[in-house]
Amino acid sequence: MSQGHIEVTPLLEPCGTQGHVDCGIRDVLDRIGDKWSVLIIVELSSGVRRFRELQRSIEGISQRMLTLTVRRLERDGLVTRTVYPTVPPQVTYELSERGRSLTHLVKQLADWSLEHKDEISQSRESYDRANPDQVIR
Repeated sequence: MSQGHIEVTPLLEPCGTQGHVDCGIRDVLDRIGDKWSVLIIVELSSGVRRFRELQRSIEGISQRMLTLTVRRLERDGLVTRTVYPTVPPQVTYELSERGRSLTHLVKQLADWSLEHKDEISQSRESYDRANPDQVIR
């Protein structure tokens, strides 16, 4: 150890170390890292929803994107899809037990985002003023 160097133990172990060959974080982030999945999880956290109810409650989502996203969430076992034998068929979606276990983490992320929203905005403005040729949008 060089003089002045302080060794810090990380709070999180990176994937690929100490037996974490594939911790699955990339798969999880692929699924919940997009804005539509999180918004659908938030909406379904309050109960069962029909397709059109979901679509109306999530501003800006297209029918195709909603279909793809709920299908992916269903494939990962986070959402349960129920089809009722009516004409036309009625379809409802709800969080599975696994999906419900994710809601507290999504809420923590939402709470953190709200708590730090103004600070992040100020940091971005400061950065953009100091680096006008490197503005990132």
